[in-house]
Amino acid sequence: MKLAEALIMRSDFQKRVEHLRNRLIQNVVVQEGDLPGEEPKELMKDLTEHLHQLEELIIQINKTNLLTEYDKGLTLADALTKRDLLGRERQIYSDLLEHANVRHDRYSRTEIKHVSTIDIRKTQKLVDELSKNYRLIDMKIQELNWKTDLLE
Repeated sequence: MKLAEALIMRSDFQKRVEHLRNRLIQNVVVQEGDLPGEEPKELMKDLTEHLHQLEELIIQINKTNLLTEYDKGLTLADALTKRDLLGRERQIYSDLLEHANVRHDRYSRTEIKHVSTIDIRKTQKLVDELSKNYRLIDMKIQELNWKTDLLE
């Protein structure tokens, strides 16, 4: 199985676990004298089984990410960390731009004037550069995901 397929399976397992969680919550308390729509013990058994399978899959994915070379001296796990931090940095600067670009209309000359304390053009160029770097890393990660076999 390819790493990309395992990532899709992981997502499916996570959705199933959440769905089982919700079903379990809906069936743990019923009105006295009523029966639950589904047997909580069975749901708990299914949940435990799915969590165990999810755990095994995540261990295999992590192992594969740690042992797969992304670039000279970098593993796929390193690239994922780098991509996530680039995405976080980009989001922070995008949020900063959003706040810096807010216009405060003044109705008279006596009202307080607000001015931006950052160079908006420079910051936008930085956001664009971070976005480009994020995309480049992400494309290579996606490519590796489809070329790399999942390690046992």
